[in-house]
Amino acid sequence: MRKLVFLIFFLPFLSKAQYYAGTQTFQFLNASTSARNAGAGNGLISVYDNDLGLALDNPALLNEKMKGQLQYSYGMYPAGVNYGNVSYAFHSKLGTFAPSVRYFSYGKFVETDEIGNAIGEFSGSEYAIGTSYCRKINDIMSIGASLSILGSQLYRYSSFGFTSSFSGLLVHPNKLLCATFLVKNAGLTLKDYTGTSQSQLPLDVQVGMSYKLKHAPFRFGFQAHQLNHLNNVYLDPLAKPTYDPLTGDTIPIYTPSIGTKIANHFNFQVELLASKSFQMRAGFNYMRREQLKVTDHPGLAGFSTGFSLKLKKFNLDYGIQFYSKAGTIHSIGLSSSLSNWKKK
Repeated sequence: MRKLVFLIFFLPFLSKAQYYAGTQTFQFLNASTSARNAGAGNGLISVYDNDLGLALDNPALLNEKMKGQLQYSYGMYPAGVNYGNVSYAFHSKLGTFAPSVRYFSYGKFVETDEIGNAIGEFSGSEYAIGTSYCRKINDIMSIGASLSILGSQLYRYSSFGFTSSFSGLLVHPNKLLCATFLVKNAGLTLKDYTGTSQSQLPLDVQVGMSYKLKHAPFRFGFQAHQLNHLNNVYLDPLAKPTYDPLTGDTIPIYTPSIGTKIANHFNFQVELLASKSFQMRAGFNYMRREQLKVTDHPGLAGFSTGFSLKLKKFNLDYGIQFYSKAGTIHSIGLSSSLSNWKKK
């Protein structure tokens, strides 16, 4: 039995790499929906509290404590690219719902003719409009789902579709340990950019776990992502062996080790819960670092950090993700319960 489990889990890592880069559309769905999550490397999928922003990435995190909460996040990429989302949560006898609107703007581009003369401008943007839902099964288990309509406009080309996510959450009775299983971005492209395109949504199967130390203000967690693409180390399919100019020896094509293939799926997070009004966090994404680092100067590629500040009537979150020497991604989030603004 143990041998069978070993083969089921590790055999895909031993097989030939699956090249899927460049075949997926609506990649903006992989961007974090909250500044808090961005500060932890987009891996906080198993933290059970009253943060609506986290629940948009994992619908099973929705709960009654979020009732009446309004959340807004805004993120800035280099070169004028930005994204944002707004959501609201309400609770009923059926469970907790959270309608949301997400957008991603790629900014302005100069259109030129075949010899480089500017003839105009164009832009690109994408959006998702939908709702998330969660139902608490008992004191330790919740299930959630989300459904969104997708739209994309890139130059003269457009695409439409829908996406859904499904998840389950287990919370230990002591509330210190949480585990989740999540299937993100399962859906279809109803209208592709061209008649010959065969774009797919960025389906992502994930598991995650977090643990809050009982006698210390720290929460540690991990996320395993892209489990549906077990060999997700990118290798150039056109790569050929090269030769050392001094010795003439053949330099073979790079082949990642089993350890590298496994590490490429993991994202690690830590949160410092300094007080009820102030938190700090950091994250490390191995895959992001390996894909985006500059070989001679890797810097902080793959790392992220951020903080939360709870004020009297609203919460402020900030996150920064270090992608590469080309730039960083800044995110800011605001959330508040409408009941905080009612006159007493």
